[in-house]
Amino acid sequence: MRAVWAGRRSLQAPLRQRRSACGSAGTVSLRSRTTAVLRAFRSRLYPAEETAPEGADAGTTPAEPPGQREWIDIMTRKTAPTIAKTATKITASASRPDRQSITFELVARLAPHQGLTDNLVRTFGLEPVDYDGIRDATKEHIASAAQAFGTALNEKALQIHLQRITGAFVSSAFGAAQFYGTKKSAALELTSKLLNDDRDEDREGPAGFESKAERARLFAAEMALQSFALLAAAEGAIIAYADITGDDWKPYEAPVAAAASVARKSAAVEMAAFQMPA
Repeated sequence: MRAVWAGRRSLQAPLRQRRSACGSAGTVSLRSRTTAVLRAFRSRLYPAEETAPEGADAGTTPAEPPGQREWIDIMTRKTAPTIAKTATKITASASRPDRQSITFELVARLAPHQGLTDNLVRTFGLEPVDYDGIRDATKEHIASAAQAFGTALNEKALQIHLQRITGAFVSSAFGAAQFYGTKKSAALELTSKLLNDDRDEDREGPAGFESKAERARLFAAEMALQSFALLAAAEGAIIAYADITGDDWKPYEAPVAAAASVARKSAAVEMAAFQMPA
């Protein structure tokens, strides 16, 4: 019996070894395949970052953070239009014409004159404008204000102050003259049948009321008298300026900026060439 059992054990031992070998081999192959799949999945989720250079420069240059190269490209593309716009602004500002100065002669051409205001007063029954009284009162007011400063302002400071005050009077008269011209044109359009789009604005209003065209004509006449009054104040300020400073008033003109040199323009163009987008 012992001999039989020993024979059976000798036959079963190789079989067990083969089974264990096959099982271990299958387990190893399954694990290796699973590891490979996981590595491929991780490589897609987390792409490999750049490392520091190898060789002679190893350890001397740090690795770039992820996304830094894309950020540099985006900022470079944004900088190119900015530099081009700056160069364009410099050229445009150098070639831009200066703004027209507001002089008293310009205001006098836009504002109504004495004969026109007298005619408007008679036609619309308005109060006349005391041109001479407004002019003299403004002149005396500015002269008394200049004397009140005494020694608080030196001659140059007083001249600058009076120049600005006189400029404000002239600018106010200029704005009133422009407004009068606008309202006069509006009244003409409402009154003229050829210019009136609605064709019924010049009809008579309800009993006891004015039509829209009549109200527009009356308002334009009132604005004419206001413009004439502010013209008188501007003239009084100019006379006071001349009496106090001894010089004729001139509108302030900003100093003209020096035009960019040819070398500076060429340098701006050359630097913009480096920022051309890819």
